[in-house]
Amino acid sequence: MLKQFLNLKLSQKLSPQQIQLMKLIQLPTQAFEQRLKEEMNENPALEGGDEEEYEKDEFESEEFDDYDEFEGDRIEAEDINIDEYLSNDETPEYKTQINNYSDDDDDRESPLAAPVSFHQDLINQLNTFILNDEEREIAEFLVGSIDDMGYIRRSVPDMVDDMAFTQGIYTDEKTVEKILHIVHELEPSGVGARDLQECLLLQLKHKTPTESVDLATDIIENQFEAFTKKHYDKLLQKYGVSNEQLKKAIHEIEKLNPKPGGSFTGNNKVTENVVPDFAIRIVDDELELTLNGRNAPSLHVSKDYQEMMQTYKDSRDKSNAQKDAVQFIKQKLDSAKWFIDAIKQRQETLFVTMNAIMHYQQEYFFDGDETKLKPMILKDIADMVGLDISTVSRVANSKYVETPYGTKLIKEFFSEAMKNDQGEDVSTLEIKKILQNVIEEEDKHKPLPDDQLADILKEKGYPIARRTIAKYREQLDIPVARMRKKM
Repeated sequence: MLKQFLNLKLSQKLSPQQIQLMKLIQLPTQAFEQRLKEEMNENPALEGGDEEEYEKDEFESEEFDDYDEFEGDRIEAEDINIDEYLSNDETPEYKTQINNYSDDDDDRESPLAAPVSFHQDLINQLNTFILNDEEREIAEFLVGSIDDMGYIRRSVPDMVDDMAFTQGIYTDEKTVEKILHIVHELEPSGVGARDLQECLLLQLKHKTPTESVDLATDIIENQFEAFTKKHYDKLLQKYGVSNEQLKKAIHEIEKLNPKPGGSFTGNNKVTENVVPDFAIRIVDDELELTLNGRNAPSLHVSKDYQEMMQTYKDSRDKSNAQKDAVQFIKQKLDSAKWFIDAIKQRQETLFVTMNAIMHYQQEYFFDGDETKLKPMILKDIADMVGLDISTVSRVANSKYVETPYGTKLIKEFFSEAMKNDQGEDVSTLEIKKILQNVIEEEDKHKPLPDDQLADILKEKGYPIARRTIAKYREQLDIPVARMRKKM
């Protein structure tokens, strides 16, 4: 028998406005500006100030008085003639004309540079070779199979089948191999290779033959595994050469480009500049924090929309169409007011959180010594500012601060704590910095293995296990000792 029960329980759920605020807090400066533009395009009741306001470099709080004064006089749709608004949907043409040009001015367009793509450049180079129609079609297909790094990652049989099924080009593996040799003659040298070994060989064969180049070619062709694992003793024994001769051959290999496609100027992606969200300066022996002014735009609620609401309120005749229109206006006004308040709250949250981080790590910000970074986790800052840990995480995520020692990613200031031999808590960042310094100063002819690195750090007062050394080394993107060995 089924029984029905009635249970009451309380649960906390974020409102849509709170969720939107969290998303705003997480946005770095450039993404925030894009979000601001989108909101202003979608909501005509939201207006911005002069463009000069967007370029301020200091933190400032904006006061939004216009709508606050208006909101004090609440207007209901039933109490509110927006006849002027409804009857003037079209803007007179004379208001949209621009009169700062003469009739005899010619329309001029600025030419835009059309960069040649990596693959188009390779196809253009094929014009220098004498090829029949079929060979050219195969060559263009092979060029189209080259990735941005300059490699062909597909096997010849797969490409033969693909050309038959998708291009209607019926050929055999021998012909494709023949055309592939032509592709290998294209620039940059090494393009069209099917693996790293072939890529390096192609580049070496384009070099002027010398004793070092010949030895380097033989090493890559016949002793590639020993070279990649840096088994130099085996190479010396195999070829019966001196250390100096082997060193020159390896130097020839090190000058080669393992990613020939990446060297093409038209294939390089534009590097996006990092825009600091904060700036920390030392003024009169005191730390001064500022929030990038682009995070504090000048916004206000449209007075035209407020006047529409007032016109409706003063009107005696209120049709259904007018009531629907005023509901739309009120919705946009409420949305604009909320967005302005959310931006102000975002500014305050960003500022107080970064201010707490600055004071927590003030020893570092005064002299820039990374070994003075204190252990700091999200909860430490959350407790200082009275915010949720997730909010602090959103502030630190993907945001940068400009310091006297360079622009830093904020989340890099956070680290776990470990105890030194004195029982004091030290930051893992400090230990990683010391480990990095030890590896930089080691003898590259005899690099230190992880167990020796652990012994050295223990002597410096940091008792760390070998596996922890290996973990930190990997986090620092430092290879094992054998791969750090040099001739």
